[in-house]
Amino acid sequence: MTANLARRIAQLLIGLVLYGIAVALMLRGAIGVEPWTVFSQGVAHHLPLSIGTLTVVIGALVLLAWIPLRQRPGIGTIANVIVLGPAIDLGLLIVPPVEPLLPRIAIFAGGLLLLAVASGLYIGARFGPGPRDGLMTGLVARTGRPIWMIRTGLEVTVLAIGWLLGGTVGLGTVAFAVLIGPLCNITIPLLRVPEPSCTAAAGATDGLIEAGAPHDERAAAPRPVTTTASAVPTDSEGSPS
Repeated sequence: MTANLARRIAQLLIGLVLYGIAVALMLRGAIGVEPWTVFSQGVAHHLPLSIGTLTVVIGALVLLAWIPLRQRPGIGTIANVIVLGPAIDLGLLIVPPVEPLLPRIAIFAGGLLLLAVASGLYIGARFGPGPRDGLMTGLVARTGRPIWMIRTGLEVTVLAIGWLLGGTVGLGTVAFAVLIGPLCNITIPLLRVPEPSCTAAAGATDGLIEAGAPHDERAAAPRPVTTTASAVPTDSEGSPS
């Protein structure tokens, strides 16, 4: 059981770091990104803060919105807020801007594939949803509206605001919406840490670690993952989100 927990923690952290680097790759592709990153990118045009820093700030603010919704964060939720932003800034530091279109498309495609793997890693660790996914599930529980309606409403709203503020919306945004669901539908079941064989002990351990954090369709494999969604991470979250 200790080995299982160690694997879950390592997988969570590795997944979040890779998720941030994947987002950075898609940003360097400059052909559009997922809605929550468009929002961070747009805000970054108007504040002297990096996209990674703004991702942390926005994630923390979204987490505060859990309070009236009576959502309980897990370790994965807090790690998402803390780790994802610095990982994005690290990726942007490592990967320089690229001008020609074809290399940018290739960089974006690599980022999208990496994001799907990263989503499988951190969601498969079973430590709770990211702040954006928890916001969605909380609103679903409170309003009784279907998941697709709440998720679409949230992401269309942040996408529109981000675009108006100067974020990049393009073919990459559409590609993300179309492809991330099928890709994560492969990676999440594949990379999910199996439950310990002792069901009772596993339930007690998970109850302490996950603090009863709710899971949405991206946090519970093998249910299909859909987006207009992130990653995670995507959400992005992913948004991751």
